[in-house]
Amino acid sequence: MSHEGAGWLVRPEREAEESAARMLRELRLQAGDVACDVGAGNGYHTLEMAKMVAPSGRAIAVDIQPEMLRLLDERAQAAHVTNVQTLLGTSADPKLPAGTCDLILLSDVYHELDDPAAMLGHLERALSSRGVLALLEFRAEDPGVPIKPEHRMSKRQILLELGASGLEEVRSFDELPWQHLMFFAPRKPHAGSRR
Repeated sequence: MSHEGAGWLVRPEREAEESAARMLRELRLQAGDVACDVGAGNGYHTLEMAKMVAPSGRAIAVDIQPEMLRLLDERAQAAHVTNVQTLLGTSADPKLPAGTCDLILLSDVYHELDDPAAMLGHLERALSSRGVLALLEFRAEDPGVPIKPEHRMSKRQILLELGASGLEEVRSFDELPWQHLMFFAPRKPHAGSRR
């Protein structure tokens, strides 16, 4: 989404449509965590994540549009949220430091990626030793979700694509109105493997 449509990301009805507060609780963030929001836009989720990890944690917001990051900085300043760091990434590299993120959120972003395999490689390297990747995508299986088909993903598609990248599902939450929320971590080598 272009920065010119940023107002849609903070529309008043979004909470009722998507149950964002419930989704954020399912991230299970704690004070002191480093929460990374990739494709953060103007920070709809970032600012809430920053509050959840305060005072000792921080939220890192990544976007490929400097205009979105400027809007996010303005919103953080207006809300007196001081533990947000912004990073200008690229379509294939979020520019996150290795081993940094306790949680990486991709909210309605994965289906837009130009090079998902490259991005997932960078994201996996950015995870801390206990880090997880949270994927939030509109459900393709549900005809009642009022989002264009090209902006939706099925659970099967998500599992196939992330599994092919060496990630495995560690949990999921299936009670959001319109979206899948699935959590992934690097696949652990099986006992006896030489990896």
